[in-house]
Amino acid sequence: MTGRVVRFDDLERLYAEQADEIRAAVEKVLASGRYTFTKGKEVVTFERAFADYTGTDDCVGLSSGTAALWLALEALGIGPGDEVIVPANTYVASVFSISYTGATPVLADVDAATFTLDPAAVKAAITPRTAALLPVHLFGAPCDMDALGSIAASSGLAIVEDAAQAHGARLHGRRVGTFGAAGCFSFYPTKNLGAMGDGGAITTDDPAVAASARRQRYMGQEHKYTHLTIGYQERLDEVQAAVLATRLPRLDAWNAQRRHQAALYNDLLAGTPVVAQAEPDDSECVYYVYTVRTPRRDDLAEFLASRGVGTDVFYPKAVYEQPAYEGTWQAGDYPVTQRLQSEILSLPVFPGYSDDDIAYVADTVRQFFAAS
Repeated sequence: MTGRVVRFDDLERLYAEQADEIRAAVEKVLASGRYTFTKGKEVVTFERAFADYTGTDDCVGLSSGTAALWLALEALGIGPGDEVIVPANTYVASVFSISYTGATPVLADVDAATFTLDPAAVKAAITPRTAALLPVHLFGAPCDMDALGSIAASSGLAIVEDAAQAHGARLHGRRVGTFGAAGCFSFYPTKNLGAMGDGGAITTDDPAVAASARRQRYMGQEHKYTHLTIGYQERLDEVQAAVLATRLPRLDAWNAQRRHQAALYNDLLAGTPVVAQAEPDDSECVYYVYTVRTPRRDDLAEFLASRGVGTDVFYPKAVYEQPAYEGTWQAGDYPVTQRLQSEILSLPVFPGYSDDDIAYVADTVRQFFAAS
């Protein structure tokens, strides 16, 4: 290994950038003695700020992005007997959230260039039982919401957006999380907007969706000790809300760094045998990860690791390969996803990385292919 290291991400550096501010925000919560208050000041403040940021009427803070998807679907009445179409190329949580409601997840293949839900595959998957679409803005790239919105409207389907990897991304100048009945976000620490633990949120313009999610996130109650429904324990806590509130004002600047680094990769890797995820027309991808395709994925990852470069594979095992869904789907029905699973590799992009860091990674990729 060389002396230089470019990690896949660097949460320590990100924390150091605003350590004093975060400590002060957390200390304020600790001193208050109100840590998991359902309508706590920090949660309410962050919810309002994130709704304003996305351009929605409301935001409901939750314990995770998975909880956001699950409670959004539940709020729309999705349940047993319903089908929800979801991309085959996604993290399993997108699919789990459908199963939690008792509905049936239906996988549809993705576009080979953007890696996101293929509208033609969605059309082919619709049945009389289809109730909703769950598009995933994968790796920070907006889905084709024009086509998907048209399909949903013509078929009477709800849309729940999985924007867990796309905080701040835009399509036609409009933030993701605003194209459907609900937008669902994760605040896992490595995300574009990350907490210091788990967290999530629903954004929506529908008062009924917001009311349902608020009721269900804490034991089915609107008033203390009166439980209107069988609810859950899925609240966003005050500490995480305080951390997120300190970080939200920096999100656009951090996303700009990610976009700059991705543009550098595009230039520096031009002419190599790797193909980057395509940025959709009239969109602003926020590059949760910068992902390329190459048939020599595993060898390239090993070579990069030997030279101090961190990489990752999103995702090494497809949903249809997971033991939890054994026998439900066949890989051959999703040829694009099947190919992506063996070819995709994500390279480092993260706030604070220098142009030299990105150039080192790109040069190392070039060295691999030059030696091959």
